[in-house]
Amino acid sequence: MQKILLAAALALALPVYAAEQIVVVRSIDAKGSGNIIGIVKLSDTDRGLSLDPDIGNLSPGLHGFHVHEHPSCLPGDKDGQPVAGLAAGGHYDPHKSGKHAGPEGMGHQGDLPPLHVNAQGAAVKPMLVPRLKLSDIRGRALMIHEGGDNFSDDPKPLGGGGARIACGVID
Repeated sequence: MQKILLAAALALALPVYAAEQIVVVRSIDAKGSGNIIGIVKLSDTDRGLSLDPDIGNLSPGLHGFHVHEHPSCLPGDKDGQPVAGLAAGGHYDPHKSGKHAGPEGMGHQGDLPPLHVNAQGAAVKPMLVPRLKLSDIRGRALMIHEGGDNFSDDPKPLGGGGARIACGVID
């Protein structure tokens, strides 16, 4: 955890470079943002966008992981109730596909590979998203969901990931 906090502090102080950025990730709930739980390093490669997470304090297993439309992790109102991270909007879908088809499919470009969280509650497995570049997602948010993601709208909408539990703004 010490490593995560140090990296997050450095990320807040470092300038943003064209082909690389560090996103600070915080826990979120219906009241707003909470503690820093880690970082995600974003880097352009010749094969797409590389995401290198160093996140802790999550429940073990797979978690839905997406780029959302707006650069906010604040709650929003749905049916008169506050909802965690709702101000981030929906999944990034610049071509208005309306489909949830995974990181290599022809649906939302905000679909990222699932976040693998180990038995100790840490997500450290790097991933590659061939359809994205850092310039595509600046001014958006990274969102971690409570459950996994099957990249389908069946049996539950948007892959069944459920509640938004952690978020970071991509400057």
